[in-house]
Amino acid sequence: MLMSPFLKLNIKTKIIIGFIPLLLIMIIIAIFSFFSLKEADRISRNFVEHDLVLLQTADKLVDEILAQELYGRRYTILKSPEMLDFFWDRSKAFDKLVKEIHRLSAPHNIPARRLSILHEEFNLYYQEWFKAIESASSINVNKNDAIIKNKLDELISFVQTVVKDTKESQKRLMLKTGNMALKAIQVIIFLSVIGVLIGIAVVSLITRNISRSINQLKIATMKISQGKFDHIPEVNTQDELGELAGAFKKMARRLAQLEEMSMDASPLTHLPGGVAIENFLKQRLAAGRPLAFALIDLDNFKSYNDKYGYAQGNNILTSSAKIIERAVADHGSKDDFVGHIGGDDFAVITTPEKYISICKTITDNFDKNIKNFYDSEDIKKGWITSTNRQGEKMDFPIMTVSIAVVITSEEKQMNQIEIGEMAAELKKYAKSLPGSVFVENRRAIPQSESL
Repeated sequence: MLMSPFLKLNIKTKIIIGFIPLLLIMIIIAIFSFFSLKEADRISRNFVEHDLVLLQTADKLVDEILAQELYGRRYTILKSPEMLDFFWDRSKAFDKLVKEIHRLSAPHNIPARRLSILHEEFNLYYQEWFKAIESASSINVNKNDAIIKNKLDELISFVQTVVKDTKESQKRLMLKTGNMALKAIQVIIFLSVIGVLIGIAVVSLITRNISRSINQLKIATMKISQGKFDHIPEVNTQDELGELAGAFKKMARRLAQLEEMSMDASPLTHLPGGVAIENFLKQRLAAGRPLAFALIDLDNFKSYNDKYGYAQGNNILTSSAKIIERAVADHGSKDDFVGHIGGDDFAVITTPEKYISICKTITDNFDKNIKNFYDSEDIKKGWITSTNRQGEKMDFPIMTVSIAVVITSEEKQMNQIEIGEMAAELKKYAKSLPGSVFVENRRAIPQSESL
């Protein structure tokens, strides 16, 4: 008897009545998805407004303290008031960055106090040294130098620890987001099944796309959790599930970038490493267009490192990276690539018509800039005395740069292995030539030709 009124209803009304339970369920799904996305948005904003700022500031802190230490060293050698002014300018810039960290909300601002203490101690040691220089009083230079190096290492190590902790926090947040998404998917699946059972044929038709989207998101969650960040969920809807899929895509891209940055990029120059270089080279070769692969090596870098120390050597690597990046930016194209293979080896991938101006700019600017990293006496002599790999004392010329360029053509196809082997052979030849040079697989171009 209770079913009699329902049986009298027309098809349209029945469909509407049958759709009501599904509509209610969809409202519940939308509300749940909204709050899940809201929480995901909060986590994303926290990353952008705090974690990302902290990471960027930490990179700048390392640059500023290394620059300050460099000017401090120069002042102790040159006694130049200008170097002293630069030293304190870098100190103020460092303190300003620490204040930016202090303004972040807890717990992101916790490292600020420790950074301030370490920096004050670093400055105090240098102040004692400066006072001894100004009063011409005696000071144990080696002992003071060791103390300052230890304090510099402690400061940089603390900054690196902050970066590491921040990245670990990011991973935990990403895992939390993944768990939230998985929970959302499970709830949606449960409610969708109920909707299918209640809505019968109409609900089945409506939920078909929803089920497919849910399955895609579930697969994406599993793939991403396994580290397969290139898996993209095939969700073409424009509803909340589509938004969630878009969030998955952004999260996967960001996770891939973070993993590649942390595993492959140079922590010193922040340039892409060997894996990224090889991948980019494969892509350019697959495109079938001619390219120029430049392998860049600093001559006599080890002997310089042995005499002046790793900190100064790192400064040269950082400066050289900037010279190479600037040369490519000024004379290359937007699709060119700059990488740091490791140590004192860099790589540039450009087009055959661009490489000569890029290489000339690199050799010219390197030769002008490298003199800033030597003592005036060594510059005057034109060489330094250090030990070779066999432990023998010998004289090494002022550092130069050797560039080996391999040019491909449409007529002769090459793979990345052949290019690497040829570049290595050309580099040996380039390093046998005096001064800064670049050679290619057709002829050698000495630095003097670029003047």
